[in-house]
Amino acid sequence: MSSGGKSGGKSGSETKSSSRSSKAGLQFPVGRIHRLLKRGNYAQRIGSGAPVYLAAVLEYLAAEILELAGNAARDNKKSRIVPRHLQLAVRNDEELNKLLGSVVISQGGVLPNILSELLPAKTGGKKGKAAASQEV
Repeated sequence: MSSGGKSGGKSGSETKSSSRSSKAGLQFPVGRIHRLLKRGNYAQRIGSGAPVYLAAVLEYLAAEILELAGNAARDNKKSRIVPRHLQLAVRNDEELNKLLGSVVISQGGVLPNILSELLPAKTGGKKGKAAASQEV
């Protein structure tokens, strides 16, 4: 005795809708990226696989940077990632540094680096001290 309305269809085997992100096994939003690609005027038409691929690439890059930044935070005995840790993570990784070479991370600081010419010259031990005192 169905009422004949729109809900009178499959009652026992209704399929639950799932997001494209969950279908692809991603955390980044595939639907939002698809919308932004369409509205960004990058091309007249955007395929259905393009936002999935782009979301996967962005998720991988984010995970890579966060893992390295977490390691930098742990090295500094901190439990929270701050911009300094992001800067250290990016600048110490060759490929990420190349990718983000022209990017300025606010409050990131610089890599610790002292030129070898500015360091005090090492003496050669006892012989060096004796030779130095004889020259003067």
